[in-house]
Amino acid sequence: MSDFSKNKNNLTFFDKVKSLNLFIILLILILASIGFIMLYSVSGGSADPWMRQQIFRFSFGFFIMLSVAFLDLRFLLSLSYPIYFFSLLLLVAVEFFGSIGMGAQRWIDLGIFHLQPSEIMKIALVMALAKYFHSISHDDIRTIRWILPPLLMIIVPSCLVLIEPDLGTAILLILEGTIILFIAGVRWWKFIFVSVVAVLLAPFFWTKLHSYQQNRVLTFFNPERDPLGSGYHIIQSKIAFGSGGLWGKGYLLGTQSHLNFLPEKHTDFIFTALAEEFGLVGGLIVLLVYVILIIYSYIISMRSRSNYGRILGIGITSTFFLYIFINISMVMGLIPVVGVPLPLISYGGTAIVTILFSFGILLCIHINKNLYISKSIN
Repeated sequence: MSDFSKNKNNLTFFDKVKSLNLFIILLILILASIGFIMLYSVSGGSADPWMRQQIFRFSFGFFIMLSVAFLDLRFLLSLSYPIYFFSLLLLVAVEFFGSIGMGAQRWIDLGIFHLQPSEIMKIALVMALAKYFHSISHDDIRTIRWILPPLLMIIVPSCLVLIEPDLGTAILLILEGTIILFIAGVRWWKFIFVSVVAVLLAPFFWTKLHSYQQNRVLTFFNPERDPLGSGYHIIQSKIAFGSGGLWGKGYLLGTQSHLNFLPEKHTDFIFTALAEEFGLVGGLIVLLVYVILIIYSYIISMRSRSNYGRILGIGITSTFFLYIFINISMVMGLIPVVGVPLPLISYGGTAIVTILFSFGILLCIHINKNLYISKSIN
């Protein structure tokens, strides 16, 4: 008898419904509702142009999340490589057929909506790496030969995204890949070696950055060097943060966002708009919800009996954490502005659907937590 038949998942659909993690869903709904409220505010107290579309996109993504939650985890395992290579093809297609917006070629115009393949790759890369490390032994992980394939899996899409150009997403892909390499058991000295090589190659990569990307890095160290240009975003963000004080100016009363001083107030800088209206207290409450969701997601991942489920869950949760860390650090001036949205709150299409898809995978891992998957099942 095969491992697949011996490990047959006997859960019925109703068993899966009863096992659905309602606490995760509640936290997601809370964060999404905060996003709706803020999109209504930054559009001047109107459902258009952002809140109404965000609700529609969230509803579509929520349906996908629940659909994925009820899948067999082994089915997701079988889809991991196909989804990765399909995402890779989409990234290549962007170079030839992509539409240009905000100075970058990142989207594919499908008529009904614009698809951003780099957002899909964030999840596809985690799935592919989780499958790869599920299928090899711990002894294999210690050898250079077995580390080269996952390195290529990380480097190729990162370079394609960097060409678009999208420095923030490229950095996020490298970081999430590094995290998975670490949790899979790659020895620490290899990370030190790669870090040293990266430092030595930094001058070369600096020359390959676009001028606006170089300006963002230089502006990070001295925003006042170009207050009306590359430093404008972060200066206005800091003004909005400071003006919010402890309790904020009040809902719909944020002057920096409503008077259009704050750029990208509905996407990258929506947390700044929130802090201006609800103050430090409001910002900390949002962060607390994120922290609870992240900790709970890590617990779900660690409880999975399958190595694939553990790596996949930890990778997804770590990616979600990186979204939050990079965005909030960016708008507070702690790191250069790189253009990463705040998950479930910022306005977006492909981003919010892929994030909800990833939480569907986490819910699936929770439902199938007692399912053991043999390495022979690929």
